[in-house]
Amino acid sequence: MKYLGIDIGGTAVKIGIVTEKGQILNKCSYDVAFDGYETPIFETVKKSIDLFLKDSNILAKELGGIGVSATGQIDSNIGSVVGVGGNIKNWCGTEIKKELEAIYNLKTTVINDANCMVIGEQWIGRARGYKNVIGITIGTGVGGGIIADSKILLGSIGIAGELGHFSIDTNGRKCTCGNVGCYEQYASMTALVKEVKEHYLELGNVSFTKEEVNGMVIFNELEKNEVLQKIVNEWIQNISKGLISLTHIFNPEIILIGGGVSIQEKLFIKPVREIVLNKVMKRFSKNFKVESAMLGNDAGLVGAVYYNISCKE
Repeated sequence: MKYLGIDIGGTAVKIGIVTEKGQILNKCSYDVAFDGYETPIFETVKKSIDLFLKDSNILAKELGGIGVSATGQIDSNIGSVVGVGGNIKNWCGTEIKKELEAIYNLKTTVINDANCMVIGEQWIGRARGYKNVIGITIGTGVGGGIIADSKILLGSIGIAGELGHFSIDTNGRKCTCGNVGCYEQYASMTALVKEVKEHYLELGNVSFTKEEVNGMVIFNELEKNEVLQKIVNEWIQNISKGLISLTHIFNPEIILIGGGVSIQEKLFIKPVREIVLNKVMKRFSKNFKVESAMLGNDAGLVGAVYYNISCKE
C-alpha cells in the first residue's frame, strides 16, 4: 500500500509517496513563502498536492491515506493549526484534516513536524527498536518530540513536546513565547549565530564577514579560532543542560539530535554526548545513548505516514 506524505514547513512543502515499509518512492518540494505568506500556505499546499499527483500519475483512490507533518502547534485530534511560532501569516486556524479529507476522501492525520521526526526515526531510523526516545531539532528554534513506551506523547490536544520552551534560566532572556529563559533562547542555531555576531570583533582574522555568520561557517572555522571555541562550548553546555533535565524527567533509552548541525559528529554530537552521559544521575546513564538523527529531511514525510498508518479509525 502507498500513502501520501506531506511535510509543511515555513518555507516549503515536501510531498512524497511513501510505502507501508517507509520507503519513499518519489518526492518533490514546493515553495510556500514566495510572497511573504500573502497567499495562505495551505492554498499553495493544495495546489502542490494536485500538481504532484498529476506529475506522478497517481490517483487519490490508489492511496491508503494522507499523513501530514506541519509546522506550528497542531491539535492532532482535529488536525488543525492552533498556534504559530514566528511570523507566519494566514496559518493559524487552518483546518488541514477537514479540508484534505473533503477533497480526497482519504483518512488524513496531522501532527507537528518535530513529533514526526522522532516517529520516523523510531520506525526506520536511528531509534528503531527503542521504546523511549527523545528527539530534538536544532535550527531557527528548538523543536522536539517524546516517545514514551512506544507511543508519541501528544498531551490533551496534541501539542505536547514544545521542547524549546522550558526555562533553563529564570532570570534569563525574554523569549518570543512570552516566557523568560526558554531553552531555544540558548540552544538554537539562532542563539549561537547571535552570540557570534555580538563577539565578531573579538574573533580576529576569520574567513567570513559578520553578515555571513551561520552554522556552517562557524563550524568550518571552529578548530582554528579560540574565541569561537569558547562561544560554541558555552552553547554546547546550554544544550546539554536542557538534555540532562529532559533525561531526568523522561528516562529515555536514546536522545536523537536533528537539524543541520547534527552532521558535526566530532565537534558537536560527541561533546554533547560526553557532557550528558557524565552529568546525568548514574542510573539514568545505563545503556543510554545520545546520537545524531539519521533520516534528515525525509523524517517528516516518513513520520507523518507512519502516524497515519498507526492511527486506527
